[in-house]
Amino acid sequence: MKLYLGTVVAFALVILPWSGAQAEANTIGTEKFKMTEQESGFAQNGAAPVEKKEKAHPPGAGGKSDGDTLAGNAAAGNAAAGNAAAGKPAAGKPAAAAIKEEKKSTGYFRPSSSYSTQPESDPPRYVRTLSKTGIEAFKDIHWLDVGIDHRTRYEFRSNDIRRTELRLDQPFLLRSRAYFGIREIFDPLRGAVEFQDSRRYNGHFPPDDRDFNEHELIQAYAELYFKGALGQDGLKQERPLRLRVGRMAYEALDRRLIGRNEWRNTTNTFEGFRINLGQEVNDWEGDLWAYQPVQRLLTEFDERIENQWFYGAIAHWRKWSDFITLQPYYMGLTQDGSKTGEIDRHIHSPALRGYGKIGDTGLDFDFNLIYQFGRNGTQAHQAHAHITELGYTLQHAWKPRISAFYGYASGDRNPNDNVNNRFERFFGFSRPWSADDYIVFENIKSPKIKLEFQPSKDLRIDGGYSWYWLASDTDRLNNLFRGNGSNGGGFSNRDATGSSGDFIGHNFDIRARYKLAKHINTTIGYSHFTSGEFVRNRQIAALGRSPGSSDFFYVEVVLSAF
Repeated sequence: MKLYLGTVVAFALVILPWSGAQAEANTIGTEKFKMTEQESGFAQNGAAPVEKKEKAHPPGAGGKSDGDTLAGNAAAGNAAAGNAAAGKPAAGKPAAAAIKEEKKSTGYFRPSSSYSTQPESDPPRYVRTLSKTGIEAFKDIHWLDVGIDHRTRYEFRSNDIRRTELRLDQPFLLRSRAYFGIREIFDPLRGAVEFQDSRRYNGHFPPDDRDFNEHELIQAYAELYFKGALGQDGLKQERPLRLRVGRMAYEALDRRLIGRNEWRNTTNTFEGFRINLGQEVNDWEGDLWAYQPVQRLLTEFDERIENQWFYGAIAHWRKWSDFITLQPYYMGLTQDGSKTGEIDRHIHSPALRGYGKIGDTGLDFDFNLIYQFGRNGTQAHQAHAHITELGYTLQHAWKPRISAFYGYASGDRNPNDNVNNRFERFFGFSRPWSADDYIVFENIKSPKIKLEFQPSKDLRIDGGYSWYWLASDTDRLNNLFRGNGSNGGGFSNRDATGSSGDFIGHNFDIRARYKLAKHINTTIGYSHFTSGEFVRNRQIAALGRSPGSSDFFYVEVVLSAF
C-alpha cells in the first residue's frame, strides 16, 4: 500500500499547485453523461454504472437497488451520446418524434431490470463535477470531481440468527464519505481518493469489521486515460483505454462476486491494477484486473492481504443489447498458504451472464452460469452456481414489476472425501439474497417472488417472499452464529451428518424509499424470518433453545452535499 499511496500523494502534489489553471479546451461537462437526481426525479441505490463523461444510459435505466438510498436513472446521459452518434433528424419527421428516436438510439448500453443488480457508478453517485455543484465561484472548474455523503441507519434486530446470544439489539450505524477526483486537465494523467469513516453506536455486541472501519482510504489511485486509443464504435463513440493502479473499490456484473457492498457499513477494497478497454456505451468493452484484497482493520489503517491475489477479465458484448447483453467472464483466486500457515488455494471460475428484454412485451430476463475448479489445500475444488430471474412490467403509471427468481450455489457434499464442492463467492455482497443479511452466495437454493412499484416520482416500494434450503445438508450455513467471531465463534453452523435437515427458513420483506429533499434520501424497511428445521436444530444444539423466528426493522437517512 505504501507504493500505491505514495503514487497518489505524488500525483496530488504535482497538480494541486495548478488548481487555478484553466481546463483544456477539450473539457466536456461531466454532467452531460452523468446520472443526476435532478434529471431522473428519483434516485435509487445500486444504479447502473456511470463513468463520468464516458458512461451513459438510455431513458428509464432504473436499476434495482440494495442499499436503500436513491440514485437516478441517467436518462440525460444518452442525449449527449446520441447527438454524436445519430446526427440530425431525418427530413420530414416531426421534431418530437425525431427527439424520441434520437434518445432511443444513443448508445449500446442497456441496464438490467433484475432486482438489486445494478453496480454502483464510477465515480460513486454522490459525486459531482465542481462546476455543477451550484456554487457560482466554481462554475468554470470542470476538471475536479467532489462529493460528501453521510448515512445514518437505525436497526431493530430481534433474535438475530447470526448471533450466539438471542436478544434485542438496536444499533445506530454511521458512515461518512468524501471523494476528490481530477480528470481531463492533465490528461492522460488522472486520479482520485475516497475517504470513509464507519462506526456503530448503541450496539450490544463486540465491534467487528462489518460495522467499524475508522478513518480509512477506500480509494487512492492514479490513472492513465487515453480517450480515443481504440478508435470508435459503430455509433461514432470513442473507445478509450484506461489503466489504474492503487487502491480501488467498485462493483461489476450483478455485484454478487465483485461489490463495494453498499448496504454494509464498511466497504470491500483492493490494491493492484485494473485495465479497461472501451467504455460502457460502446458495443464491446473489456475489464481486466489483478488485485490483492484489503483486510479491514477496526481502528488502524487497512492492509492488503499479501498472500492472496484476485484476478480476472470481463467482456461486455452489447451489439444485440436491445434484446440481450452478454458478459462472458473469468475470475481466479490464488492463496499462498506458506506465508501464513493457511492452506494453498487456486480457484478458477469461468462463467457467462446474459440479460435483456423481450421486445415490447414487458418481459425481461437475467441469468448467470458459473463453474469452478482448482485446488483447495489437499482437496480438488469442483463447484458451480446458476441464477435465473424472469420479470414482467405492467403498463401502468406506477410501473409495477413482478419477478420470479431462483438461485443455486453448491455446497460441500462430503466432508470426508478429497473434493471441496463449496462455491467460492469471492468478494460480492449478499443483500439481494436476504433483506436481513442472513444468506450468502454459497451452499444455497433459493426461490423468490418480488413486486416493485413507484406510486410517485419520489417514492418507490418493493417487497417479496423468499424460501431457503441448503444445497448440501452436510455443509454449513455461513452466517449462522457468525456475528460473534470467525466460524461461528466456536459454535457449529454445520452438521456433517446431515441429520439437522436442509430447510433454512423463509422470510417476508418490504421497504419504501422516499426522496425527502434534493439532498436527503430516506428508507424504511422490515423483514420477518421464520426459521426452518436446520436453523432450529442448530440453535438448540448450540444454545439450548430456538425462538423460531426473528424480526428486522430499520430506518435510514442519507445526506449528500451536492
